[in-house]
Amino acid sequence: MKKCLYFIWFLLLTLPSGMSGAAPAPVNIPVIRAEGIVGPVMAEFISGNIDSAAGTGAALLVIELDTPGGLDTSMRMIVKKIVNSPIPVAVYVAPGGARAASAGVFIAMAAHVAAMSPGTNIGAAHPVELSGGKMDETMSAKVTNDSVAFIRSLAEKRGRNSAWAEDAVRKSASITETEALSKKVVDIVAVDLSALLAKIDGMNVSTVSGETVIRTAGAVLQRREMPLRLRILDVVGNPNIAYLLMLAGIIGLYVELTNPGVIFPGVAGAICLILSFYALQTLPVNYAGVLLILLAVVFFILEIKVTSYGLLTIGGIISLVAGSLMLFDSPSPFFRVSLIILLPTVVIISALFVAVTWFVIRAQRAAVITGAEGMIGMEGTALTDIAPGGEGQVAIHGEIWRAGSAEAVGRGEHVVAVSVSGLKIEVKRSS
Repeated sequence: MKKCLYFIWFLLLTLPSGMSGAAPAPVNIPVIRAEGIVGPVMAEFISGNIDSAAGTGAALLVIELDTPGGLDTSMRMIVKKIVNSPIPVAVYVAPGGARAASAGVFIAMAAHVAAMSPGTNIGAAHPVELSGGKMDETMSAKVTNDSVAFIRSLAEKRGRNSAWAEDAVRKSASITETEALSKKVVDIVAVDLSALLAKIDGMNVSTVSGETVIRTAGAVLQRREMPLRLRILDVVGNPNIAYLLMLAGIIGLYVELTNPGVIFPGVAGAICLILSFYALQTLPVNYAGVLLILLAVVFFILEIKVTSYGLLTIGGIISLVAGSLMLFDSPSPFFRVSLIILLPTVVIISALFVAVTWFVIRAQRAAVITGAEGMIGMEGTALTDIAPGGEGQVAIHGEIWRAGSAEAVGRGEHVVAVSVSGLKIEVKRSS
C-alpha cells in the first residue's frame, strides 16, 4: 500500500513539469509601420526588420504601409528584400485613409500576403521624373516598359492580377480596397490586425525557404518602432527640413565670416550644412536653385565691400527667392518645399541678411571714439598762450596735453584737436 502511495505521489510531482515542457511556445509576429516617402530610411528600416525577424525565427512580419510613393532605388531595395525573405511578409495598407501609391504598389505586390483595411486605396504607379525635367518619348517608353515588366513579374509570382498591375503603371489606375479584393489585386481586406491574423491563419505561401504554412493562432504581436538614428535621418530627409538646414548653415557661416572669432555660428552652420548635404543626396535637387541661393549670399557679402546703393541687396533677395522656389523642382508635392514654409523663411532670411549687412557697414563707417584717433575733433581749453609754431598746454577730455598750433591761441580760448602725434596734439581755435 505504501509503495502504491509513493508511486502516485511521484506521478503528481512529475506530471506538471512534463506537461509544461510539451506546451507549444507562443508565436511571435513583429509588426512595423512604414509611413511616408519611400526613401533610404524606409528601405533600411524594413530591410533591417526582415533580417531581424528571420534571425529570431518569427512566423511572420507585418508591415503597416501608408505611402504616396518615393524613390525607385529604395523601392527596389525593399522589394528585393521581401522577395528573398525566408519568412512570410505581409503588407497591410492601414489604417483607414492610408494608401499604397506609386512605389507602394510594387511593395504590396511583392508581399507574400497583401492586405488592405477599409477606406484605403492602391494604385497610380506611373513612373515620373522627380527632378522636374520631362523625359523624351524614347526614354519615357523605356522607363515605363521596365516598370511594367517588373510589376507584372511580381504580380504573377504571387498569383495576383498582373493585367491591373500593368494598368497601374501605364494608366495610373487606382482602386479602393473592395475593388482590389474583387480584382484579386490583394488577398485580404481586414478591419484591424487581429482580423488580419485570423484570416491568414493556415494560409500557404511560397518563400525562398520553400512552401510555408502561416500559423497565427495565439500569436503575440511585437510592435517594433523605428530607432532614434533612423527617426532623425527621416526628419532630416524631409524637403522642408533640408531646406531650413541648408539656409541655417549658410547663415551660420556668413555670420562667422563677417564676425571672425564668434565660433558658435560657424560650428552650428557647418553641422547644419553637413546634415543638409545628407538630405540633398536623397532628394531630387535642382542644382541651379542651390547656385542661386549661394549667389544670394555672395551678393549680401559684396554689399559690405562695394557701394551699390542697395542694388546688390535687392539682387541677393531676388536670387534667394528664385533659388528657393527652384531648389526641389518636382511634380510630386511630397518632394517640394511647402510654400507655407518657404515664403516666411525667405522673408525672415532676407531681413536677417539685410540687418547684419547694415550693422557691419555702420560699424565700419562709425567714427573712432577710442585711442589717439578718437581725440580728433574734440574741444578743449588752452591753459597757456600758444604762439604760431610754438608749444603750450591745453586741457581736452579731462587730460592735459602738450599742444602746438599754426595760429596764435590765447590762454583760456576754446580749441579743437586736429591731429595727434605721439604725446603732442595739434590744435586750432574753435570757431
